Amino acid sequence: MSGGPGLDPQRILVIRLSALGDFVQSFGPFEAIRRAHPKARITLLTTRPFVDLARLAPWFDHVEVDRRPRWTNLAGLRTLRRQLRGYDRVYDLQTSGRTARYFWLAGRPVWSGHVGRAALPHANPWRNIMHTRPRQRDQLRMAGVTPVDRPDLGWLVGGGPHLPQPYALLVPGAAPHRPAKRWPAGHYGQLAAQMVAHGITPVVVGSAGEQPLAAQILRHCPQALDLTGQTSLPDLAGLAARAWGAVGNDTGPMHLAAEVGCRCLVLFSRESTPARTAPLGYAPGQVDVLWARDLAFLSVQRVAAALW
Repeated sequence: MSGGPGLDPQRILVIRLSALGDFVQSFGPFEAIRRAHPKARITLLTTRPFVDLARLAPWFDHVEVDRRPRWTNLAGLRTLRRQLRGYDRVYDLQTSGRTARYFWLAGRPVWSGHVGRAALPHANPWRNIMHTRPRQRDQLRMAGVTPVDRPDLGWLVGGGPHLPQPYALLVPGAAPHRPAKRWPAGHYGQLAAQMVAHGITPVVVGSAGEQPLAAQILRHCPQALDLTGQTSLPDLAGLAARAWGAVGNDTGPMHLAAEVGCRCLVLFSRESTPARTAPLGYAPGQVDVLWARDLAFLSVQRVAAALW
């Protein structure tokens, strides 16, 4: 394998598989790696939901899909091994138990990540309790890469429908298997009615599977606009960049909204730890967090008071 820690790599692999919030918080590291290696051919290994977004970005020359084969799927593992081999350097930004095994499948190349035997290990003993963004910045510093304070997202923020101003995004969804992360849809509906009273159009966004939540919101506030199932990730980024603000649960679209500079109010329950997983903005007061052990008991009045 060519290339050592002190040599300029020509073929680089970046690994970032999921989830949306984590992927979005890697925008800065993606740009930092590109700036550090302007002449290298950089490939991203990711999962299917993020391929289109990654191919729009200016940071990668090629995007590969990791189908995450089971460890008993020998044919799938052979394909994955081919995808992982032939690189002078690998930046593992996923740093999961799964990608620790990728180090060995890749043939132990020059590797930045959490693997102890790697040439460029992230050797911070506190890494497992760090927030994603500072953890990745620390990892890159240890690999000799200067972090980027704020990525240039001009390529991303112009997309999506251009709606009459002002409007606010409502993000009532979250992982289906974690319902405790969701503020009740009826509460979102009541908040939407208050937005209308303040002259702000509520716009409900999310996946097609979250259309029943949007329907509950519209029963309380018929003036709200339902865009669930109608926006790609670039569309959502553009909508958020132009929005008056966004209110939502601890879920990926809120990370995307924060990343493009939208004012965000994020609602957390006991299911998540804001110190480790909350979206981070780039200006004081851009992102606020409200925490309640059980979101069913977080009142509409308290959320509204945080907005006005």
